[in-house]
Amino acid sequence: MEITLIQGLLIGLVTAFCYSGMLLGIYTNRAIVMSFFVGLILGDLPTAIIFGALAELAYMGFGVGAGGTVPPNPVGPGIVGTIMVITLKDQGVTPESALALSFPFAVLFQFVSTALYTAFAGLPRWTSKAIQEGRYSKFHLLANATYIGFAITGFFIGLAAALSRPALQAFVEALPQWLINGFAVAGGLIPAIGFAMILSVMIKKQLIPYLLLGYVCIAYLKLPTMAVALVGGIFACIYYFNKSNNNDQQSQVTMNSKEDFNDGI
Repeated sequence: MEITLIQGLLIGLVTAFCYSGMLLGIYTNRAIVMSFFVGLILGDLPTAIIFGALAELAYMGFGVGAGGTVPPNPVGPGIVGTIMVITLKDQGVTPESALALSFPFAVLFQFVSTALYTAFAGLPRWTSKAIQEGRYSKFHLLANATYIGFAITGFFIGLAAALSRPALQAFVEALPQWLINGFAVAGGLIPAIGFAMILSVMIKKQLIPYLLLGYVCIAYLKLPTMAVALVGGIFACIYYFNKSNNNDQQSQVTMNSKEDFNDGI
């Protein structure tokens, strides 16, 4: 599959919007969001959504940043990985192998982000100086310089990723089939590692039975994802209502146990 110049420009604009959107707190810098837009542009939305969901499960865990480490950037799988899985399907690239192959790009783009933050680290001093001098147009430019820098960088990242598809194809074709299969196995393990990292932060001993129940539903009962989600929603409602009733009962007991000292006794 060839990517036209118009599609490349659209992918560049999408990358600029998603990459800089994280500074606004709108969560556009997520793998599944970027995969959706790239799949829409390239005309293969089902493959993009499947890959985006797989990458999102992995990078939710990587986003924890355990021990103060800087996690890989989701732009790697969201843009480069989605382009690979859509355009190189005929070369045997699966969502799992594309996830593994896009991991070095995720690390590279995180270095780019760190470099941008470092380059714009002196802006607060310059903006304060611009206010003191009464140069408010300069202040507005400096105040938005970080966002503009991320948007421009994201545009070139997306455009380069789209236009470098022939190079990606040549790279994949040069790999032996056994190595691609190995990447597929490694890519299948990455979401499990990401989910384990989430559990290491969020899990509580009270929630372990629900985790085991989900495993039983998937591994033994062979329930689809939506059915498991509905089962989880039912138990979440049960837990919520039981907790509310316990709080109401505890409040009632506390009120009844209070003594009335209005008569001075």
